[in-house]
Amino acid sequence: MHKRLFIPGPVDVRPEALGKMATPQIGHRTKEATELQKSVSEKAAKVFQTKNTIILSTSSGTGLMEGAVRSFTKKRAAVFSTGAFGDKFYKLCIGNGIPADKYKVEAGKGITVDYVKENLAKEDYDLITLQHNETSTGIMNPVKEIGDFLKENYPDITYVVDAVSSMGGVDIKTDEWGADVMITSTQKCIGLPAGMAIASVTDRAIEKAKTIENRGVYFDYVSLYDKVKAKYQYPSTPSLAHMYALDYQLGFMLEEEGLKNRFARHEAMAKTVREFAEEYFELLVKDEKFRSNTVTCILNTRNIDVGDLNKKLAERGFMISNGYGDLKDKTFRIAHMADAQPEVLDELLKYIKDILGL
Repeated sequence: MHKRLFIPGPVDVRPEALGKMATPQIGHRTKEATELQKSVSEKAAKVFQTKNTIILSTSSGTGLMEGAVRSFTKKRAAVFSTGAFGDKFYKLCIGNGIPADKYKVEAGKGITVDYVKENLAKEDYDLITLQHNETSTGIMNPVKEIGDFLKENYPDITYVVDAVSSMGGVDIKTDEWGADVMITSTQKCIGLPAGMAIASVTDRAIEKAKTIENRGVYFDYVSLYDKVKAKYQYPSTPSLAHMYALDYQLGFMLEEEGLKNRFARHEAMAKTVREFAEEYFELLVKDEKFRSNTVTCILNTRNIDVGDLNKKLAERGFMISNGYGDLKDKTFRIAHMADAQPEVLDELLKYIKDILGL
């Protein structure tokens, strides 16, 4: 039995979008492939709300995260973390020999401008990383406010934002928020299978990258950027299957559902889950302004067996997520992203209440 996925990725994929991955292959150096990547890039730019260059990567979002710290750190990176996926940027820095410091807040807390201000003063940083949306804790960080602060006080710092679990589900104004690099991938709010990452990158970041040695090869942003600028091509072998599906799905998001409607649907589903959580449990994130619109992290105040709950949900055709890492069993998570529909979410919550006798 297929289980409806209310987990923070991968997500259920609409059959129409999934079918596009079966499009017959073409030569990836042909004019048709160039036209396909150009179409994907133009549509993605509208979703990102950017005039900057869109690059693609046949990888998970982690690939472009690694490429970003390698390509844009000349001195030292400041990694701001609200959970496990914020920590990943630090691991990528250390694993690549890049000097970095991690500034992590307590689970359920967000990154504030004051926290950034306090810690950036400690060293001579030229790169900052931030999760827009942290799925391990259900935190959504104030990317715009931090971007405004950087623009005014640290204009030379490269601002790298991970929007892997929010782009396509939340109103993200990349250029207005001041992000030099904004990264996402296909298997979250965009609503496709995992396997392709997307980023926007500013010209000023690329000019900086050209002065940095040992940027790597596969995830070198300069190489990815140059191929796009030259001919909307990809430097290695791309996943054309993902590109066909992405071209179709981005078109659906922009032209059929509409971005405003898509964002409103995500927000409405988040509100539904929060109301459920506050009635029967507690939310991990107490401050409303830091709550995610794509995944909700719920404190397990009733000490339920989350694994058993998921087993019984599976019998009804649904799946949610246990807590992540140290939060396993202490929390559980319900995602509400991509093309999930409110009426199906209502059905899930009804089953949870029935199973738990709430």
